[in-house]
Amino acid sequence: MNFIDLFSGAGGLSEGFIKAGFNPIAHVEMDTHACNTLETRLIYHKLKAENKLDHYYNYLNNKTSREKFISVFGDMLLSKSVLNVSIGGKNNDDIFRKIDELSGDKGIDLVIGGPPCQAYSLVGRARDKDGMKNDPRNYLYKEYAKFLKNYDPTVFVFENVIGLITADEGKYFKNMKAYFKRIGYELDYTIQNSADFGVLQKRKRIILIGWRKNSNFNYPKFSKVNKSWKVQDLLTDLKKLKPGEQNHITKYEKASTDYLNKFELRNGVDFVTQHIARPHNERDLEIYKIAVNKWLKKEERLKYPDLPERLKTHKNEKSFVDRYKVVDPNGYSHTMVAHIAKDGHHYIYPDTKQIRSLSVREAARIQSFPDDFYFEGGRSAAFRQIGNAVPPLMAKEIALEISKAL
Repeated sequence: MNFIDLFSGAGGLSEGFIKAGFNPIAHVEMDTHACNTLETRLIYHKLKAENKLDHYYNYLNNKTSREKFISVFGDMLLSKSVLNVSIGGKNNDDIFRKIDELSGDKGIDLVIGGPPCQAYSLVGRARDKDGMKNDPRNYLYKEYAKFLKNYDPTVFVFENVIGLITADEGKYFKNMKAYFKRIGYELDYTIQNSADFGVLQKRKRIILIGWRKNSNFNYPKFSKVNKSWKVQDLLTDLKKLKPGEQNHITKYEKASTDYLNKFELRNGVDFVTQHIARPHNERDLEIYKIAVNKWLKKEERLKYPDLPERLKTHKNEKSFVDRYKVVDPNGYSHTMVAHIAKDGHHYIYPDTKQIRSLSVREAARIQSFPDDFYFEGGRSAAFRQIGNAVPPLMAKEIALEISKAL
């Protein structure tokens, strides 16, 4: 079954569907770094199918330049399938034309994707003086719908933040559902927590699924997995890092855990990429140490008013008081968001012997990306792609259930 992925990001949703047996025809994404990541990952899948992954590992180990990697192991069809363009307006005609060239007479069975969520998120609305009411991203679902009208897929999957339900007192969500029905789709939605799919993160999202009227399809029922795993099952095998340590390639320090094996996050080779930590100033490190001790000893979060006066930099002790947050090693991480690209204060590593924020690889693991998934564009770009992504483990289970229902 063939699919196109809209607002693809780094491809977390797509990764799950590919692993469930679906065939990607095209990805549409406006961020250049994310498009490079998508292209790298598509070549990975191509080389894996051809039993030639040693070429991919050579690229990860800097033995092959990106230019050579793309030119030798990519192909024209694959390169054309990642469309680095924003959806909407005059761009759509060009996007349709390119997807038509890629799909030929295959047709599109499925459309997946989730428009940028800032306009719907509770945080975004709280920070905007107009509550994001005038943000054009509120209406990106209409752009999404143009692809449904053009390709008439059997099913579509629309993922977004739960704030979508309450945005503008529920008007946007009501209008969205009515719009999808008007163009010929039955639909239903549930709020799903990624923790129920094996992801070690509390991340609630709307999973809206639509299906063509008169098709024999029902909204899937998703099974919940065993919740005995903990974040520490993700972290113990990785090299200890100092703040700012930038080793592109590191060796695993310990054997794989049951969790990493069960959900296939370790990839079977003896190295890992992008286990790199951002630098921190002395003040932040002192605050991190206080936060870690407070959490590990009492399971209490550090609030800004609790800081010693010498560590405070402003007098506002009522807004964003929970800026510093330690990841819980004995449970599930709090939600990973793209703000981690700007600072690591909300994702402090839970160990007094490693006072720092999460590395890129640790953040990727919390989002359930396998270790052989490489994020292009540098540290900040990688963090942003990870924070914006749909966890691949969750995506795979959704895809498998959709496959059964079809």
